[in-house]
Amino acid sequence: MHYYRMGPNAFYAFLAAAISTAFLCTPTAGAQTRATSASATSPAPTSRKAFVKPSDSDLKKKLTPLQYEVTQHEATETPFRNTYWDNHEPGIYVDVVSGEPLFSSVDKFDSGTGWPSFTKPLEPANIKTKSDRMLGYERTEVRSAHADSHLGHVFDDGPRPTGLRYCMNSASLRFIPADKLEAEGYGQYAYLFKGKTEQKATK
Repeated sequence: MHYYRMGPNAFYAFLAAAISTAFLCTPTAGAQTRATSASATSPAPTSRKAFVKPSDSDLKKKLTPLQYEVTQHEATETPFRNTYWDNHEPGIYVDVVSGEPLFSSVDKFDSGTGWPSFTKPLEPANIKTKSDRMLGYERTEVRSAHADSHLGHVFDDGPRPTGLRYCMNSASLRFIPADKLEAEGYGQYAYLFKGKTEQKATK
């Protein structure tokens, strides 16, 4: 795993993140198989958008240095010090690189790890997994299907109904609030939050 090169203080912060990953995101047997099974049985709307990965030079202009290192070089951000670990707003999470929809706040839960965690993907076809032994033991890496962005890892110690924990990096994601879905071109997912945005507007 590669870590974003910053000053000495930032280096120790990322080193702490790696240690936290080893203890909080512990490997669990069968996560990859169960993730594939859950994805295959989870219904999701079909997206009509075309998701294309920009060139590397464009990515360096579009992304922050941390977003680039996480999505392109499998870096890991610091737990509890990232954008979405404690986000409770209704909406969806898309790949920061391509915009392909990945997860929904409906399936988000507090895992206690300091990273945004989900029980299942919003669009199973936009998720792929592979074996990862970068820390010396086997884990199941999660990547986006179209842009091949590194997102995080999946483990089989999550809550019901799937028993899975998709432990993601905020730096790999862009959050789209439920009341912005139509404007952003993701209107097909508005049904997931019908009533919730209306209640928020009346408060």
